[in-house]
Amino acid sequence: MTLLLDERRRAMLAEFGIALPPALAPEPPAGELTPAPAAEAVVSARVTVPAPASRPLPQPVAGVPGERPAGVQHMDWEALAKAVAGCRACKLCEGRRNTVFGVGDRHADWLVVGEAPGENEDLQGEPFVGAAGQLLDNMLRAVGLARGHKVYIANVLKCRPPGNRNPEPDEVAQCEPFLRRQVELLQPRVILAMGRFAVQSLLGSTEAIGRLRGQRHEYRGVPVVVTYHPAYLLRNLPDKAKAWADLCLAAEVAGQR
Repeated sequence: MTLLLDERRRAMLAEFGIALPPALAPEPPAGELTPAPAAEAVVSARVTVPAPASRPLPQPVAGVPGERPAGVQHMDWEALAKAVAGCRACKLCEGRRNTVFGVGDRHADWLVVGEAPGENEDLQGEPFVGAAGQLLDNMLRAVGLARGHKVYIANVLKCRPPGNRNPEPDEVAQCEPFLRRQVELLQPRVILAMGRFAVQSLLGSTEAIGRLRGQRHEYRGVPVVVTYHPAYLLRNLPDKAKAWADLCLAAEVAGQR
């Protein structure tokens, strides 16, 4: 027997940018994940890009590549943030305006890992801002989470690659100890790896995201769930239904369902 989805679930899916048709839809048995809606049920997220700030733009940091700060594996949060801010371990230090350390709850249940800062992130020093960041906020809200509450957000790279190009292997290798230490300090219940380079860095796999989705992986003893990057989802709307299923899996792994 089919029943209409309750208003709470409809509102939750609406936060994620998914609208359901008025037709009847089956209610899943208690304890089971909400099935991902069909691709035709996916609509574009209503994303409003904030107006550019009027303050003067910061200037790139002067300096040349050198060595990564020593002792990263023993640092606390404050020392780690300072080490990232002063890092000159690869050529990305030459063009950055700000390092992008991470933001959120340092006692988080979820760690969201993206790929690398873009232009907005480089200007503001915070990961996932702009249109992709607003979609991520909607995605988190859809599973009862919020930026800064039980969620910590970071990137594999802490500096922006020029022109938003793909990260290079040596850049990922130099930044990996910083991310590893963030994981050790957080000890989250689940890591949500968003995008190809986040997946490659955490899992050491070159498999396509489509092959790695829907499974529980592991990084240094912490469960990992793989999904698409919000910037990709803004360009490929039908895959938002798959990302919704990934969020449900992450919530299950984290013990929220």
